[in-house]
Amino acid sequence: MSALPSGSPIASAFAKSVHDHWKAFLAEGILLVILGFGAIIVPPLAGLAATVFLGWLFLIAGVVGLVATFRERGAPGFWWSLLSAAAALAAGILLLWNPLHGLATLTYVLIAFFIADGVLLIIMAIEHRRELSGRWEWMLFNGVLDIVLALVIISGLPHSLLWALGLLVGIDLVFGGASLIGMALDARRNGATLRQA
Repeated sequence: MSALPSGSPIASAFAKSVHDHWKAFLAEGILLVILGFGAIIVPPLAGLAATVFLGWLFLIAGVVGLVATFRERGAPGFWWSLLSAAAALAAGILLLWNPLHGLATLTYVLIAFFIADGVLLIIMAIEHRRELSGRWEWMLFNGVLDIVLALVIISGLPHSLLWALGLLVGIDLVFGGASLIGMALDARRNGATLRQA
């Protein structure tokens, strides 16, 4: 992936946009930090809440998918659409039927997410360092932290299944929010510099 030249119109437009909307980034960062601390305080409850919420999302997606698929029976890929909607419906029912079992399954999914998210955040931090914004170190730290969190949960299995999802999501939210706060404050302070870059 090639980096944008520092004087390019795209880089300047991005820098101006970050500066112009720094308050929105700051508000989102503060909200993420608050939600993260809530999840850290009661990780089993946060983990079960996430499981039930995801269960409802899958259930609703499955029902909507089935209705849409049957309305368009003649469309190409009918059977694949039907299978996809049925899988979403089944996943929702299973998560809602036994949230504790669903919590364990989601914990394994979370491990994979943290590893993938960590790698992508590190790559994005390197791109930000090259061209677009300050405080890239926060993003890099967040990416490394994601990978460390994945290793922590793996080392605590199977006992970590009950508390890990809520706790790790909470920690990730706190650091993700802190990185947004850092970038927003930097954009506010260095707005004039960013616009000229």
